[in-house]
Amino acid sequence: MTIEEQINADIKAAMLAKDAKKLEAIRAIKSVIILLKTSPEGLTDDSLNKALQKEVKKRKESADIYKGQGRADMEADELFQATIIEAYLPKQMSEDEIRAALKDILVAVGANGPADMGKAMGAASKALAGKADNRVVSTLVKEMLG
Repeated sequence: MTIEEQINADIKAAMLAKDAKKLEAIRAIKSVIILLKTSPEGLTDDSLNKALQKEVKKRKESADIYKGQGRADMEADELFQATIIEAYLPKQMSEDEIRAALKDILVAVGANGPADMGKAMGAASKALAGKADNRVVSTLVKEMLG
């Protein structure tokens, strides 16, 4: 079953369950898929993962704004949608898994100190794309290069 077929089935299930909040989040994913299908790069697993990560990030940023404004109801809605969308992304690596992967990457690129941060981040971003949050990767690379 492709991701698009899965989304369509989940939309139908949410409609039958009368789950309006979940339906809204899944429809957002459907609109991302439709936009990607008409874009020059097309619908690929990589492009879909990037787009879904962007949607999650938007919702988390919106939730932070709502939190700052004291709108707990809107914050909860945004966080719920982010959670639903994250379910369609590949499993994110834990901090320990990222550390282990970074050790190998740092050795492979020959990064020894803070001056090699750019070289290390370039390789790490490519290797861990879609599997780990870049902010966490960046923090760990800085820590490891010391």
